[in-house]
Amino acid sequence: MKKVILLFALVLLVIAPFFGQIDLPLSSLLEPDNMEHKVFFDIRLPRVLLAFFVGGILALGGLIFQTVFRNPMSTPFTLGVASGATLFTAIAIVLGFSALSPLFAFGGAMMTVIILFIVASRFNAYDSTSLLLVGIALSFFYAAALMVMFYISSLQESYEIMRFTMGSLDIVGFENIIILTFASAFLLTVILRYRYELKLLLTSYEFAYLKGIDVKKTNYILLFAVSVAVGVAVSFTGPIGFVGLIIPHILKNIYKQSADKLIFPIFFYGGVFLVTSDLIARNLGTASDIPIGVLTSFLGAPFFIYLLIKGRK
Repeated sequence: MKKVILLFALVLLVIAPFFGQIDLPLSSLLEPDNMEHKVFFDIRLPRVLLAFFVGGILALGGLIFQTVFRNPMSTPFTLGVASGATLFTAIAIVLGFSALSPLFAFGGAMMTVIILFIVASRFNAYDSTSLLLVGIALSFFYAAALMVMFYISSLQESYEIMRFTMGSLDIVGFENIIILTFASAFLLTVILRYRYELKLLLTSYEFAYLKGIDVKKTNYILLFAVSVAVGVAVSFTGPIGFVGLIIPHILKNIYKQSADKLIFPIFFYGGVFLVTSDLIARNLGTASDIPIGVLTSFLGAPFFIYLLIKGRK
């Protein structure tokens, strides 16, 4: 069963760039002057790679957040990183700096991380619940500020902000892919470095303490790495929900292994899930692509409810 799923996923990744509103004959792809060649290498292929890396970052981020906060409903957006990125994107749009919105978004995400760790440094001891509550409070604050941005923006600016909040994989060229590759490599490197600590944290904080693990330091490093990588991803695509929530749960059900052994599978299938969602969004025959964040919610919510019901039985 696992080999069949893996084979299907690999085939899907290979064929994904060939499907869309424009047919791309193989004979035309090798001729650089053809429109089909430019569509494939400048739009389709970068879009698939973008979806793969962003999906992998969000899925792996979900695993880490669920482990650190010991809450199966945690997502990479729990601490307000995506909300900060969204607010600063709205600010960039309203101020007339739409071209710099990815930079503003990343700045908003990093500002959120800095605020979180400044507040966390005031705690006498590590308290994941308080950190989680701070993140939720920041999310509410950002949501209120975003409403102010909607209120003072023009109709066109409101549309641009709304489009960002629904997620988008529109991309041209490979410049952003290079940045996402480094972000993915950074996240994987940090998590693999703390793989042993992660295994102990999955048991309990007390057990990790007894094994000599500095739980506070480990958790903060993992949260920082995830927040930076997610901040990079969200700055390019906007917030894309449910990937970080459902993929770790699905993989745990399929593989029946400890989460510390599923780092690469969760990253890989998170990418495959978002590529599949994007493939569906691009081939529904609508006048324009359905926003990817909307589609992942449509696909993810019913399936996650099914998993919850099945798990309770």
